[in-house]
Amino acid sequence: MHCNYQGSQDHEWTETTEMTTTSTETTDATERIHADHAVIKRLGNWTRTGHIQVRARRGLAVLDLRSPDLPDDIDLHLELQRATVKLLVPDDAVVDHWALGWTARGKVKDAQGRTAEDSALADARRIRLTGVAADSEVRVHRGGIAVLSAMCSRAYLRDLRLAHRTGGHPTVDDPARSHGH
Repeated sequence: MHCNYQGSQDHEWTETTEMTTTSTETTDATERIHADHAVIKRLGNWTRTGHIQVRARRGLAVLDLRSPDLPDDIDLHLELQRATVKLLVPDDAVVDHWALGWTARGKVKDAQGRTAEDSALADARRIRLTGVAADSEVRVHRGGIAVLSAMCSRAYLRDLRLAHRTGGHPTVDDPARSHGH
């Protein structure tokens, strides 16, 4: 855990927490993430549930949704106020944000956005964004950008050290790697 100085108009110190956990939850449970003036990162194989609720106020939540342990349909309920949610998703994932309400400025930034109408993506992972966002944004990172986002974390360094000690492979940068070895 360390502190970052936010150089914006707020001039506040925020506490940064990075987590990498493996969860054995059922797909019926709801994973809850709360980032209030904080940075919360859930990287690697951190959950198996398809229902995730994120509540963030002037914070950042990074969610890795690339794990093969996740169901093909993921419901992500957001309650954002001046916050950012960064989603690390597979290349072929479809992010549907039709039901996400905006009460002020903000947008979903997805440079390689996939739509549900793409016939080649019939079996792709679908991520539905619902809820409300005010002065917030959702950033979608795919492919190499998602890998780099995961690698630029303390959790990845811990994972590298553990893999080196045990002779295994790191999984934070590529959660699917744990199933191949």
